[in-house]
Amino acid sequence: MTDGRGRVAVPCTGDALAPLVIPVTRTLIVAGAIASRDYQDVHHDAERAREKGSPDIFMNILTTNGLVGRFVTDHFGPAAVLRAVAIRLGVPNYPGDVMTLTGRVTSVTGSPSDGESHRVAEVAVVGTNGLGRHVTGTVTVAVPTPGPPEPSDREPSDREPSDREPSDRVPDRGPVRGKEPLNQENAPRRPRGERSGPGAGA
Repeated sequence: MTDGRGRVAVPCTGDALAPLVIPVTRTLIVAGAIASRDYQDVHHDAERAREKGSPDIFMNILTTNGLVGRFVTDHFGPAAVLRAVAIRLGVPNYPGDVMTLTGRVTSVTGSPSDGESHRVAEVAVVGTNGLGRHVTGTVTVAVPTPGPPEPSDREPSDREPSDREPSDRVPDRGPVRGKEPLNQENAPRRPRGERSGPGAGA
């Protein structure tokens, strides 16, 4: 989870992750199977799935694995890096159901005092639907340790150049060679006898 300035919050043992509710649509099941190159018919062909004893198509384990990883990185922010995802499936995810993912931080290692630039957290994850538990597992994630907050009372002179207000003054670069204004002395002269104005060159 991030704070008001977008920095990643430090994970602490016992922290609960905000639940993630995922509608299990037919499109999600089929798209997840295609994205993970799982072409087994039970994940896209309802008739074939019924012939094999299933009431409908159902989500494959690779899609569930990806959703569990997304659940954790959505909580800790885009800088978080998944180290491991270990899951076990239970009841299937069928179209029309809803899966709710919940999680809790079970352990945290590493701290700035140890010279570490990040903390490694283990998160216990459970996903339930209308039939019961669809998935249980553990996710290991590395979360960067936030740096010290920037002082809010800096003087304008202390700000970075990119933070300074743009100037309306156009810098004087001096005369540009070959671009001097025309006058009677440097204006190009026409050959004698050449006319100008309407009818010239007729």
